Amino acid sequence: MNATRYVARKPDSDGIIRYSDEENAIWQTLIERQLACVKGRACDEYMAGLTRLTLPQDRIPQLGDINRVLEPATGWQVGRVPALISFDRFFELLANRRFPVATFIRSREELDYLQEPDIFHELFGHCALLTNPAFARFTHTYGQLGRDASPKDRGFLARLYWFTVEFGLLNTPHGRRIYGGGILSSPGETRHVFESGQPEFRPFDILDVLRTPYRIDIMQPIYYVLDSIDDLFAIAEMDIMAAVQKARRLGLFAPTFPAKQQAG
Repeated sequence: MNATRYVARKPDSDGIIRYSDEENAIWQTLIERQLACVKGRACDEYMAGLTRLTLPQDRIPQLGDINRVLEPATGWQVGRVPALISFDRFFELLANRRFPVATFIRSREELDYLQEPDIFHELFGHCALLTNPAFARFTHTYGQLGRDASPKDRGFLARLYWFTVEFGLLNTPHGRRIYGGGILSSPGETRHVFESGQPEFRPFDILDVLRTPYRIDIMQPIYYVLDSIDDLFAIAEMDIMAAVQKARRLGLFAPTFPAKQQAG
């Protein structure tokens, strides 16, 4: 995995991570603007989970505070990790119902976007939905499959995660709503979904999802939409690896975005 300039913070002898005033101020800036941005756009299940988490707005929360909500809700916990971890470690954590959280927060220079997930992305973007049984079950199943998969199969599984956990949308009686953490934690991506008129919205089909290329450094041109968060229960019950093998035989769709320009 690529190198990062960020260093995860470690707890002191009391088990507390002492964030600086500037780090807490960045958290406050991020959470205040994103709460305003996702209002009326995030799915009800996410908003219910956010209410349960009661994330503070004036400081970065301690991971123990998150675990006190998640564990009784769905058996999940968050686990402190370095800024970047291996795929083996990532899948192993998910398979054991531990969601990896790198304990650093982005700088003001990268307030709008950074490629590596920070504590704001993980806690605000994902942890609220880990209180939801369907999302929690799907994420656990995904971790178990990824732990045992070959590197090539993991490439296909990564697309499933990308178009659900990171960039998933729901159809609701009130219109499309967000459940993917990559959208929920990004004002630019949220506006792109609802205001730009540019993306294509496709009904969720697992084979199509597994065959759809993506780039991590652009606004997404395609989103896959579920009809209910409970559809994640049904996906978790599918023979996902059989679908991966079929996707491998069929090959990927042509990208709907330009190739990334190489530096130099």
